[in-house]
Amino acid sequence: MIASHYAEPALRAIKSAGPLHSAPGTGAEAVGEVTPGDSFEMLDDSLGWAWGYAGKERRVGYLPSAAVS
Repeated sequence: MIASHYAEPALRAIKSAGPLHSAPGTGAEAVGEVTPGDSFEMLDDSLGWAWGYAGKERRVGYLPSAAVS
């Protein structure tokens, strides 16, 4: 698959601590933890879930949209 363009991430901050998920949904595997003040580079926000990469390790995953500012 070839992407014709790339999304520019929107810099956000984590508002509340919690798991970073491998897929949207609370039942998805946790791939990391975030804490308030961590940076979050958001690539998409839909259906109540924000997708992007978080923290110093820049782990990719999903967070509830309400967890980011």
